[in-house]
Amino acid sequence: MPSYTPDTRDMAFLLHDVMKVETKDVPGYDELDPSFTSAILEEAAKISSEVLAPLNRVGDLEGCKLENGVVRTPTGFKDAFDQVRDGGWTGLDCDPEYGGQGLPHVIGSAVGEFLTASNMAFNMYQGLTHGAYSAIHAHGTDEQKQTYLPNMVTCQWTGTMNLTEPHSGTDLGLMRTKAEPQEDGTYKISGQKIFISAGDHDMSENVIHLVLAKIPGGPDGIKGVSLFIVPKFLVKEDGSLGERNGVSVGALEEKMGIHGNATCVMNYDEATGYLLGTEHKGMRAMFTMMNEARLGVGVQGLGQATAAYQNALEYARDRLQGRAVTGVEAPDKPADPIIVHPDIRRALLDQKSFIEGARAFVLWSAELIDRSQRNGDEEAEGLVSLIIPVLKGFLTDKGLESAVQAQQVFGGHGYIEEWGMSQFVRDSRIAMIYEGANGIQALDLVGRKLAQDGGKHVMGFFEMIKSFIKENEGNEALKADFLDPLKDASKDLQGAAMFFMQNGMKNPNHALAGSYDFMTMFGHVVLGFMWATMAKASHEALDAGTDDAAFYETKLATGRYYMKRQLPATKMHLARIESGAEPVMELAAEAF
Repeated sequence: MPSYTPDTRDMAFLLHDVMKVETKDVPGYDELDPSFTSAILEEAAKISSEVLAPLNRVGDLEGCKLENGVVRTPTGFKDAFDQVRDGGWTGLDCDPEYGGQGLPHVIGSAVGEFLTASNMAFNMYQGLTHGAYSAIHAHGTDEQKQTYLPNMVTCQWTGTMNLTEPHSGTDLGLMRTKAEPQEDGTYKISGQKIFISAGDHDMSENVIHLVLAKIPGGPDGIKGVSLFIVPKFLVKEDGSLGERNGVSVGALEEKMGIHGNATCVMNYDEATGYLLGTEHKGMRAMFTMMNEARLGVGVQGLGQATAAYQNALEYARDRLQGRAVTGVEAPDKPADPIIVHPDIRRALLDQKSFIEGARAFVLWSAELIDRSQRNGDEEAEGLVSLIIPVLKGFLTDKGLESAVQAQQVFGGHGYIEEWGMSQFVRDSRIAMIYEGANGIQALDLVGRKLAQDGGKHVMGFFEMIKSFIKENEGNEALKADFLDPLKDASKDLQGAAMFFMQNGMKNPNHALAGSYDFMTMFGHVVLGFMWATMAKASHEALDAGTDDAAFYETKLATGRYYMKRQLPATKMHLARIESGAEPVMELAAEAF
């Protein structure tokens, strides 16, 4: 059975060597000294590897079951959920006013990787709850916050987000779910939602659904959508649970992966709902939840890649097959371990260099969120808004690619279920689809985010890279291996943005046809930037003298691999973008 061990050493390197979190001017960061973060990471690692990881395959094999209207989760899930809840992990970065621990988002993201890598399907139950908590926290009334948040912070009550309908996915303006106003200020919600992750289960006392619906007489399309709190059980004035609301599970979806998570068809039959935020402004409130969810989904791509890589690495060290072409490496054995072969090394380094760069990308993004929320930093808010579609799209694309590479290392055994590698591939696949399919992320990036605030944020990103290169251009240890490749890749990305500016207005298809390449290209440049910062920190540690020189030397070698073997992909993507829309749009629809 596959195993998983959280990489606390690499996480500590990023937090303290690279980001130097304890020195930052973000409220709460001064408490994040190495001993404090180490204690958190070690405990998170323990519950992830000892409690959650062993249940990952159980959840995959058993799945969830719908019995007489009640959803049953796999064996062991409820006990594990109680342990996660009792340990305070569900409220790590939540508001202390409602029972949370109030830690910065950067710590929540670090712990989140461990939890989702150990058991992605399981972690979705609390992950969706955290998103619903955030939406209510940002847009709810004081009464709504007091009613729902304390129990959601502890996951005594869990949460969901209900967007998709059978006929309406990305185009939410087509939704048919109705919200009829009542004299007491509530609404009667009627309609059907599909693909609702953690829609119902047996691990919490109540489920708080956030449901998008239309109030009759409102504006057409997306402008007429409102958001409602619809609890599974109504809540009495004293906070206790009352009668069952008019919401039920119509079916459980049979899925390719994440079998341990209950993905439900939800039926609303005049269910009592409470408006969250303002009438017809539901997308504003929902996007609070969706942006957080998209960051979380990016972490899922990273997490599945990490777990798959660890098992592939172990297999490559143990599996004997053939001899190294340069000479026998293991003379005491009948064959050499396959890790001696260059193509296996390539596959493993593709994974390792992506994972470590992606981990840095996640924590950097989390710091931007903290700066936005805790410092009121508008530049940080604009930058994280720009990069969220890149993080979600690129990390989930490459997460699946890495899981497939890990499976390939196993050869035929990777295709056999008992080895468990197929689960990482199947589970990671959904991350490219939900919370906005990656094609939609690319369209959002090019169609909305590039031009946001007059292009201020993308120009700020380019200036940040330019400043980093200029500040370190005298560092010969960095120049050839890291700074020069980063400069070239950044110029490629700027060239693509310029192509869109020059050609996109007269023919929008020129921009849209190249949007996916641009998102991927952007992801490579961000990881190149992350690797340059990690290389700088590694050289500083080695120059200062360290008892862990092997760690930093390994980090530099892995970074050099990424800069030489992965980052040059920006040139291919630029060539595709500059070919314009004609190769994509030339063929008539009926000719396919």
